[in-house]
Amino acid sequence: MPGPGEPSRPAPVRRPVPVRQPARPLPVAVDTMGGDNAPEEIIAGAVEAIRLHGVRLVLVGRASRIRRELERHDFMGKVPIVHADEALDMGEGALASWRKPRSSIAIACHLIKQGRASALVSAGTTAGVVATSRLRLKSQQGVLRPAIAVTLPTRPHPTILLDAGATADVKPEGLVQFAALGTACAQILLGRDRPRVGLLSIGAEAGKGNKLARRAHELLASGHHGIEFAGNVEGHDLLQGAVDVIVTDGFTGNVALKTMEGTVRTAFSEIRAAMTSSATARMGALLQRRRLQELRHRLDPDTYGGGVLLGLNGTVVIAHGASHARAITSACLLAHQLAEGRIVERIREQVALTRTSRFGRWTHGERDDRPAEPAERPGPGAPAVPEHDEAPGVP
Repeated sequence: MPGPGEPSRPAPVRRPVPVRQPARPLPVAVDTMGGDNAPEEIIAGAVEAIRLHGVRLVLVGRASRIRRELERHDFMGKVPIVHADEALDMGEGALASWRKPRSSIAIACHLIKQGRASALVSAGTTAGVVATSRLRLKSQQGVLRPAIAVTLPTRPHPTILLDAGATADVKPEGLVQFAALGTACAQILLGRDRPRVGLLSIGAEAGKGNKLARRAHELLASGHHGIEFAGNVEGHDLLQGAVDVIVTDGFTGNVALKTMEGTVRTAFSEIRAAMTSSATARMGALLQRRRLQELRHRLDPDTYGGGVLLGLNGTVVIAHGASHARAITSACLLAHQLAEGRIVERIREQVALTRTSRFGRWTHGERDDRPAEPAERPGPGAPAVPEHDEAPGVP
């Protein structure tokens, strides 16, 4: 306290501590040249993603065609453009990634490597997208094989299935890693802290299945990898929502996925025929119109955007080759959500848990104390990405 006659000192002003806001994710690179309906439907879907949802995008492809489509949508100058000389044809396979080093997919991957984009969206050929992405982005440290994760329209919440076709032949340790990849994906897309993981097999018992499934069950049931393993699931459980993540090899997963897609199409065709067979049936369909529309929206693959290629040093969303604008909009939203949730970092954390488990001494990659690899030098055929884009605002 001040003495008599001494002026009182003002109390110190406490300045509020600034709250650090999370950084916005980088733009999503959209391959405008991939797909059966490119570039018209691709660009239309990208424009809707920006207009309706505010997603930051950069369009990669032939600049003249992109500008022409943007003018049709009265969107010229509102989205960055990066020119690419080549495009992968829908009939090309994995070797196209070597034959066309300046393709739109390769340019988009380089944008991710340069820190100018957070993810890639493409409706191109799956083999070409997977091969080019693996070549340009490389697998994350410790990841044996990448996997494609797709969303199944189950109730009460969706289920994530992987692998849907990236790796046909996989070892039991690879299935454990797929469980780790699916866990990280479900944490972001489903909001589950500890998503329950099931192993696709021919029976619920631990001893059912081939050698791959039985050994993978042993590893997953050991409980030394941070995965909430719920045991085996069967084919009829795929759409039951019994678990959050279903793990299998790429061959089985792709067959199961396409079987479900064909079954849904056939079921809707039969329902449509039954509801239009008579005046009474049409009246009943009219009364149930809203419910049927909700069901169709939930079962429509365009609602979910496509599959996510997990395990690379970047996020890659592969839309269906026949995607229209609505599917591309959903794919852009999916890529943005995964980038915002930092899916690459989450996968790195989950894979680290599997690498230190008891069922193998560093069997899932090299040690963390290995020397850093030298920076990749662009070869004579490496694509040159422009330093400046045709529209402002690209980092």
